[in-house]
Amino acid sequence: MNTSELTLFYDGNCPFCLAEMARLRNWNSVGKLTFVDIAEPDFNPAILGVDMAALDRELHSQKPNGEILVGIDSMLAAYTLVGKGFLVFPLRLKLLRPLLANLYRKFARNRYRISRLLGYKTIPHCDVTVCKRVNPFFDR
Repeated sequence: MNTSELTLFYDGNCPFCLAEMARLRNWNSVGKLTFVDIAEPDFNPAILGVDMAALDRELHSQKPNGEILVGIDSMLAAYTLVGKGFLVFPLRLKLLRPLLANLYRKFARNRYRISRLLGYKTIPHCDVTVCKRVNPFFDR
């Protein structure tokens, strides 16, 4: 039985995303977060009531009551639950939220390219066909 307070649906084919989830896992000492890799072959987006394209555009998460959080709301909730909310404090500022949400969406759309620029390694198990299906912007 899943007793976490938030389930994160992340792109396991994205090197930056994997590093970020690893960081959150390290901080998740009391099990408030659960992690689901949307790139796994058996993952079914229907459990969230959204399609794969929506999941690929932005990080999605789900609370136990079924509420879906998207993008910066997912990040804010995850960091807060692991006691690191101060790292994403600007996401709480009403005046900055629209700008930061837009920047996040641009980042998410280009996360593979940005991963390479930041020096993150390409994932060796990522089959090009699968990666293209999950992320049409995938480019090795």
